[in-house]
Amino acid sequence: MRTWNEDQLALREGMERWCRDLTATAPTDHPHPDTAGDAFPWDLWKRVRESGMLGLPFDPARGGAGLDLPTTMFLLEALGQGCRDGGLSFSVATTICSTGVPVQHFGTDAQQDRYLRRLCAGELIGAHAISEPDTGSDALSMRTRAVRDGDHFVLNGSKSFVTNGPVADVVVVYARTRPEGGPLGITAFLVDTDTPGFSTGQPLKKMGLTSSPMSELYFDDLRVPADRVLGGVGRGYLLLEHVMKWEILCSFIINIGEMQHRFDRCLEHARTRVQFGKPIGSYQAISHKLVDMRIRLETARRWLYDTADRLAAGQDVTEDVAISKLLTSEANVASGLAAIQIFGGNGYMSEYGLDRELANAVAGTIYSGTTEIQYNRISSVLGL
Repeated sequence: MRTWNEDQLALREGMERWCRDLTATAPTDHPHPDTAGDAFPWDLWKRVRESGMLGLPFDPARGGAGLDLPTTMFLLEALGQGCRDGGLSFSVATTICSTGVPVQHFGTDAQQDRYLRRLCAGELIGAHAISEPDTGSDALSMRTRAVRDGDHFVLNGSKSFVTNGPVADVVVVYARTRPEGGPLGITAFLVDTDTPGFSTGQPLKKMGLTSSPMSELYFDDLRVPADRVLGGVGRGYLLLEHVMKWEILCSFIINIGEMQHRFDRCLEHARTRVQFGKPIGSYQAISHKLVDMRIRLETARRWLYDTADRLAAGQDVTEDVAISKLLTSEANVASGLAAIQIFGGNGYMSEYGLDRELANAVAGTIYSGTTEIQYNRISSVLGL
């Protein structure tokens, strides 16, 4: 069992208190904007900005809290456990990991001065643009091009499934600068969304994470100053590999918090729901579901934190990240299905919110590399 120090526990209590206050003022315990298209909760984002959580792992000199990766995850787990708007939590993780992390780790002083403080304050919403309509998870096959033209690069192409796309102020765009360059032919650019030649598609209607808007992005002779290259020309794929480790660890520790909340609800229901004269938890069919939920939860939690420790120590975590992502995403889906069964007919009613939690969980088997991609990565490490 992991031990946290007094300062970490105090920070965690502060996050839990913030979540309780948020829940107390929400219109329902399960906020679920299900209007046509995804609706970003600007009122809740204002509360997120006030909390300071967007700056957790960043340099205090630029408005961050200076926390290490495991401590940041500890607080994001509390966000997942206490905040019932999974889309809001997902947008928080996206801004931190897709934009803030690469700017801090790879950005120049000028880039950090321009973006990092405002990202920490929530004045800017961040996103990153990787996937394309015809390439999906095959990032090396991206077709978006960036051609040098004096002191600028000219970008042409499009990106799909961009989380925060409709509301982002700055996007880390990955584009190919050498057609034949393989991994070394990809470069990352910091692109302000008000740049001429940048346009956003309509928000995409999704089955889950509905308050975290997603869209396609289009670049039509978009001119980006050369000083907005992030990490150096040709280093985009190396940058992406680092960012994806953070994205998986931070996004899926939020899922751990959500799974903990779901397990606690199910356990209480099993203890208090009486059928045929006994609490349903006394029946093996129910108790074993709860045991499976607990085992999956604790196994995934340990993998995520152990992987974070190894990453912070500078170790190779390629396999660890893949296993952590695969375990957590599949455990989250299994947990959602089990919860619906434990609640029975009520579990199938939208009033209880379990349908939305399950829909959110399914997304985790797709974003940040599908389950199948993770199996392939693990197989590759095994030399298969």
